[in-house]
Amino acid sequence: MKIWFDTEFIEDGKTIDLISIGMVSEDGNTFYAENSECDRDRASPWVKENVFPHLRGGSFLWNRRDMAEYIVAFAGKKPEFWAYYADYDWVVLCQLFGTMMELPEGWPMYCRDVKQFCDDLGNPKLPAQASQEHAALADAIWTKEAWQFLTTLAGHRAAALAGRV
Repeated sequence: MKIWFDTEFIEDGKTIDLISIGMVSEDGNTFYAENSECDRDRASPWVKENVFPHLRGGSFLWNRRDMAEYIVAFAGKKPEFWAYYADYDWVVLCQLFGTMMELPEGWPMYCRDVKQFCDDLGNPKLPAQASQEHAALADAIWTKEAWQFLTTLAGHRAAALAGRV
């Protein structure tokens, strides 16, 4: 099952601390949680201004262990993960499970990147994000929309090439 996701995090060049994560699955189910163990005092002014206003709190606050357990159930045994500019998002997701070697059985040790897919297609302009940026679930939903746009574009290009052969 394909899972598109986004995270918000605090990073200082040495560590990455998960603030929130949003996921949307191929079948349209969504998951959103905020890390109750995050040290928000370490956030940069940019994170405080652009990320914190979108946090929901309350029932969305989860500890890391519970978040990891739910994500395993949400993503299933053989997920295919996609993110936009995926590197830090992938690291912070993996850290919920400890080291990369502690990822759930059947999970890949890599994430696919929508931005790289976009570059492979000549870097076309992606659809505008209809909702607020820097809100993990909204960003995850947009990542899926961007992937769908690129997949359609790639299909049209392949069909056009096939017609010329």
